[in-house]
Amino acid sequence: MDLQRTIKKDISLEGVGLHTGNQVKITLKPTLPNSGISFIRTDLPQRPLIKVCVENILDSAKVPRRTSLSKDGTEIHTVEHLMATLCGLGIDNLNIEINNNEVPGLDGSGIAFLEAIKKVGFEEQQSARRYFYVKEPILVEEKDAFLSAYPYSSYKIAYTLDYEHPLMKTQYLNLELNEASFEKEVASFRTFVMEGEVADLQRMGLGRGANYGNTLVVTEEGVKGNTLRAEDEFVRHKVLDLIGDLYILGMPLKGCIMGAKSGHSLNIKLLKKINEQKSHYELGGVQSTYSIKGKELDITQIMRILPHRYPFLLVDRIISIEEGKRAVGIKNVTINDNFFQGHFPQKPVMPGVMIIEAMAQVGGVLMLSQEQHLGKIAYFLAANNIKFRKTVTPGDQLFLEVEVVKVKSKTGQVHTQAKVDGKVVAEADFIFILGES
Repeated sequence: MDLQRTIKKDISLEGVGLHTGNQVKITLKPTLPNSGISFIRTDLPQRPLIKVCVENILDSAKVPRRTSLSKDGTEIHTVEHLMATLCGLGIDNLNIEINNNEVPGLDGSGIAFLEAIKKVGFEEQQSARRYFYVKEPILVEEKDAFLSAYPYSSYKIAYTLDYEHPLMKTQYLNLELNEASFEKEVASFRTFVMEGEVADLQRMGLGRGANYGNTLVVTEEGVKGNTLRAEDEFVRHKVLDLIGDLYILGMPLKGCIMGAKSGHSLNIKLLKKINEQKSHYELGGVQSTYSIKGKELDITQIMRILPHRYPFLLVDRIISIEEGKRAVGIKNVTINDNFFQGHFPQKPVMPGVMIIEAMAQVGGVLMLSQEQHLGKIAYFLAANNIKFRKTVTPGDQLFLEVEVVKVKSKTGQVHTQAKVDGKVVAEADFIFILGES
């Protein structure tokens, strides 16, 4: 089980904001599990807090060439390089105290943040890390630029940069994102601007803190006043920005992100679409019934509780468990499930008895998760009020919701529902007898 992370102790960095030119100091501070990442404006009365979340993103049209957050009129600008670093290092919970309105640009990349964090080290926290798994394809476009997201087992980015410029002909980066690949392939590559854009950006009040040391100024002949760290530094920095923008989701992703020629505006459009999908699945599957509390169990931990094994183990993950009260499990229905070989193979439908079994197994996990029942086996005693409301087919994701009705020393009664896309596909009441293994 992946555990959440924070840092071991406070870290302070100082510098100039790339766009505002303001001198600024930030202090990164460890915080509690499930807190997320927040900025705290220490220079303002009441020290207002801005949670890093999609709802607090400023409109890209109002703050071009960067990603900014706002809450009740308080703003934080250019958060993307720091957010990318926190994502790359797997930092889930952090308070960031800041005494001005823009994160320091430092050298225009994420490397200074990374080195400072690695110097103090990480602290593993005793709460499971939550991921959002992209469930369905998403596509966003602007003119000749696009970004897309697809279901995938890990976090993969495939990105193409293509400018009509001799230094920035087609560049392509394809990587599986993890701590090692982020540090090696992405973290140290810097922001850039075309020399012909500089005057217009300055008239717009942007780039007041930019210089040849923290921003690559690209001319027809090369990079002005600096040298490249890699021939494809430009595409690598674009991926840095993309990682940072998407981490504003509030949790790490599992999915494949593909795109070309995007900027912050398109990154944020994709982020909002992903967040819509996330909200849809949460409301449909879990949060409409109750808020997620307690533990998450992966398949290895489930197998420590249930005696079932393939092909009879029908629960992939427990995403919420409130001991003695409620639990929610997930069953990803795929064409590889063995029962599809013979159950209407030309038009596969999940057998109702298998849905019932999946619901019962989540009920069994809930019964057996209580300390006094550890080591026992939950056997069916009765199943009542069984109703099937909708067919379940390959590609569906079953949310299996269980609520305790009554528990005694040797028996337990639960009410269960199976949902797909928020709609009930089956429900039943079960009575278990708890026996010795």
